[in-house]
Amino acid sequence: MPKPLVSIISINYNQTQVTCAMLASLRQLTYPNYEVIVVDNASPTEDPGIIAEQFPEVQLIRSAENLGFAGGNNLGIRAAKGDYCLFLNNDTEVVPQLLEPLVAVFEREPKVGIVSPKIIFYGTADLIQYAGCDRISSWTGRTYVTGYLEPDKGQHNTSHLTTLIHGAAMMVPTRVIREAGLMPELYFLYYEELDWCEMIKRMGYQSYYEAGSTVYHKESVSVGQGSVLRTYYMYRNRLLFLRRNATGLKKLIGILFFLLVAAPKQSLLHLLRGEMGHLQKVWRGIAWHLEGHNVHQNQYLI
Repeated sequence: MPKPLVSIISINYNQTQVTCAMLASLRQLTYPNYEVIVVDNASPTEDPGIIAEQFPEVQLIRSAENLGFAGGNNLGIRAAKGDYCLFLNNDTEVVPQLLEPLVAVFEREPKVGIVSPKIIFYGTADLIQYAGCDRISSWTGRTYVTGYLEPDKGQHNTSHLTTLIHGAAMMVPTRVIREAGLMPELYFLYYEELDWCEMIKRMGYQSYYEAGSTVYHKESVSVGQGSVLRTYYMYRNRLLFLRRNATGLKKLIGILFFLLVAAPKQSLLHLLRGEMGHLQKVWRGIAWHLEGHNVHQNQYLI
């Protein structure tokens, strides 16, 4: 009996060589039935045609505009033919046995709707980035990730249900996407995968950490860890996540704490460091919420 088809979807934005390194690692996969889709998010200065030249087996989709992380992945979903979709950051490299344990989770656990593997910081002495997620703070919108920056010595080699997955590598059955909806494009960058995980859980599914699969992550190659763009979307989207997913008194307290404590504290740090661009983006991200956007919009596959 043939194995289920897995559609591997990745986004490229001005990082052609980084994407090609990821694709080269995918060629080593031992799973027998998968397709690879790369969505170029309107790269302004690099020609993504190199991807098609070096990896003719890859379906390259060229978006006419930059749709962000969620919008680019949604383009890939619409083109995918697989029973499962694996969303993989282009700044990752994978182990050959990546897919088998991830597929096996869904084959044996019908209640699981989304799964992430163990994620290791690329080029380190096996420092862990993700080995599950304990919770997300309803006050600050920050996640509490299991194993973060710990050397991987096998201490997190037990797979288990988890609160949230990691957007650098996550697999979802196509049937679940049809039921829960597409990745929320309102975010553009950051927190969309966490919101999507909550959308899937609200449909009665569980999220899962699979310790038997490993991905190596180069972390924020496209945007840059210290960029003002990252600051803007982090603060805009933390508040957006709270507005969309917290309820009742917890929602009210969370929003007030974020506005009156978390954001001012970070603003003071930027001010003391002379980082005026970052300071401006913190409050520009918060001001976005005063512009009357419909924060509860979702999209569905047709």
